Amino acid sequence: MKNPYLPLPMKLVKNFTETEDKLIHTFTLQFLSEEDEKSFPYMPGQFAELCVFGKGEAPFGMASSPTEPGFLKFSIAKVGVVSTALHMMEEGNMVGVRGPLGNYYPVDELKGKNVVIIGGGFAFTTLRSLATYMLQPEHRGDYGDITVIYGARNPGLLLYKEELAAWEQNPNINLVTTIDSAVDGWNGRVGFIPSVTEEVAPSSENTYAIVCGPPVMIKFTMPVLEKLGFPDERIIMSLENRMKCGIGMCGRCNVGGKYVCKDGPVFTKAQLNELPGEY
Repeated sequence: MKNPYLPLPMKLVKNFTETEDKLIHTFTLQFLSEEDEKSFPYMPGQFAELCVFGKGEAPFGMASSPTEPGFLKFSIAKVGVVSTALHMMEEGNMVGVRGPLGNYYPVDELKGKNVVIIGGGFAFTTLRSLATYMLQPEHRGDYGDITVIYGARNPGLLLYKEELAAWEQNPNINLVTTIDSAVDGWNGRVGFIPSVTEEVAPSSENTYAIVCGPPVMIKFTMPVLEKLGFPDERIIMSLENRMKCGIGMCGRCNVGGKYVCKDGPVFTKAQLNELPGEY
């Protein structure tokens, strides 16, 4: 049986500064062998604990898709001891990875349905994984229309700019990007995620909404989705910001009777309605 406390060693092959403020980096970690990769089967929406030896570990959602073999990708904001140590790491160094952890977006349940993905800021990481998975040629025919609504405070804080540019030209996906306030040279929408969602979201008929972002964004997006007719069973959220140890031992991620790291981080709004509002 795999030891859940034992991290898998992986090589940091790319440390990329993702945003103009330099506070978010995207890390590409390479598996050291085919056996290691086979021991880490994951799906969009899951997360892992990244271990910086001598500093500690912290949980992060995976931005890569299982359809992208050979590596894992994480986009991480510089906010604490572990994330700061990661930002300072040089390519070629080793990182420990513990996982995969948690549940994942219900990719099988979404088959035959339209999907609207709504993300804000650097919480777009696992949503990038989901969109990439569904756009893979062998999977694209399983889903209906795919709409992505993604926003940030300004253009410099949008993640994955090259991929966003490619999605804008891809007929298999409808991408809507928005920023909070107008700036020179910006040709996309201007406005907060909830108001833009109300303007551009597809019909709720036969459609699932997948939402991940800052708590305030989620708070004001939920009434919009309800107004548009999305039932609670077809609104899906990720509570990955509540992750701690990842295996239900520390008890710090519990919401009511649920452990987010084991029962989540992916929940429907219907499931969350049964829990205390502390999430």
